[in-house]
Amino acid sequence: MVEKVIQLRCDCNQYSWGKQGSKSLAATLCSKTPGTKFNIEENTPYAEMWMGTYPELPSHVLSTGEDLQDVLDRHHNELIGQGVIKKFNHAKLPYLPKVLSIAKALPLQLHPNKKLAAELHSRDPSSFTDPNHKPEIALALGDFEAFCGFKPLASIEKLLQLEPLKQFLPSIKTPEFDDQTLKHIVKTMLLASPETIKKVNHDLLQLPKDAFGQDTYIPDLIPRLSEQYDQTDNGTVVALITMNYMKLKAGESIYIPADGIHAYLSGDIIECMARSNNVLNTGFCPRADRDSIDTFVSVLSFRPHDPREALLPSQNFDRSKNGKTKLYAPPLSEFSMLAMEVGAGETETIGKLGGPSIFIATKGAGKMKAEGKEYELKEGYIFFVGQGVELEFEATEDLQAFTAFVEAST
Repeated sequence: MVEKVIQLRCDCNQYSWGKQGSKSLAATLCSKTPGTKFNIEENTPYAEMWMGTYPELPSHVLSTGEDLQDVLDRHHNELIGQGVIKKFNHAKLPYLPKVLSIAKALPLQLHPNKKLAAELHSRDPSSFTDPNHKPEIALALGDFEAFCGFKPLASIEKLLQLEPLKQFLPSIKTPEFDDQTLKHIVKTMLLASPETIKKVNHDLLQLPKDAFGQDTYIPDLIPRLSEQYDQTDNGTVVALITMNYMKLKAGESIYIPADGIHAYLSGDIIECMARSNNVLNTGFCPRADRDSIDTFVSVLSFRPHDPREALLPSQNFDRSKNGKTKLYAPPLSEFSMLAMEVGAGETETIGKLGGPSIFIATKGAGKMKAEGKEYELKEGYIFFVGQGVELEFEATEDLQAFTAFVEAST
């Protein structure tokens, strides 16, 4: 009989924007997996813990050290299920969940759509490692700041009347300020010289705060972003003038569509995306690391165009027996997310899912029962669960866990 509940060992990468040492939740959770050889070095920034089967940072079976994908290859019918295999035409997990710990702004980025991703992968497979798109959600574990999508056009147009910013407007006035005008402005900002960007930031800081209307955070964030990267980084002007600046609390979530411009700024999050690692970067990174501005601008999506459009509210989950599990269902087929909160001494049952799932306990402790077996559950414990398994939870300490899953019917 195939074991359908498999405890995992995962790994954490080290990007410069990650939190240092044990301040990184991603690293802390990674180190708490039993039997791991992962040791935190306090002078190292730890950015992302990956959970899943993407080949760049795959998860391994805790008891044997085997690559999880090898197990799925042998038992794909039992663990993934024919419905999901037919839906995606492969026996791989169609999603990639992560824990991110963010100390400073990630690169100003978007993830190419399927058509462009396939072209880029064909041309440069070392930089674009798969032909897939990468829509994603970010679920806040505490206070979280992000730039996500574009502000309403009227808000952007108003800011561009400020004297230091007029230079980014088209030289020939357009009949109306629309998305094509915005595309021109973003490109002009990204192409601006280091000297221009430095002067714009300096001149904006000379203006009174009320000149920025409701966006009074702009003069507060210019020094912070300039210190993180450089006074000449084009990302600062693009993000502050054209993009939504969002502050989320624990449990709040945003959805980033394919081709959606974004840059996370600070906090700890659960992130989940379609199975891909493709990204185009054009700011908040060294100039040598930036991708083609023409390519970036040509595929920009203008969704969301308002901070409220970016939010992905939770819903009640119909297979939560005691109502302690919420569903986050983005408008895509590759995955949904569950967030479970069970108080000490309480129980929860999650009914069978029609596809494979991965979950991580981020707080607390307790027990989990599945298919007649009992498993210990603590902070940092990660499990793969095959399709069609009911899970029963009992918390001994306030328990928090997050699950990424896919079903054939979604």
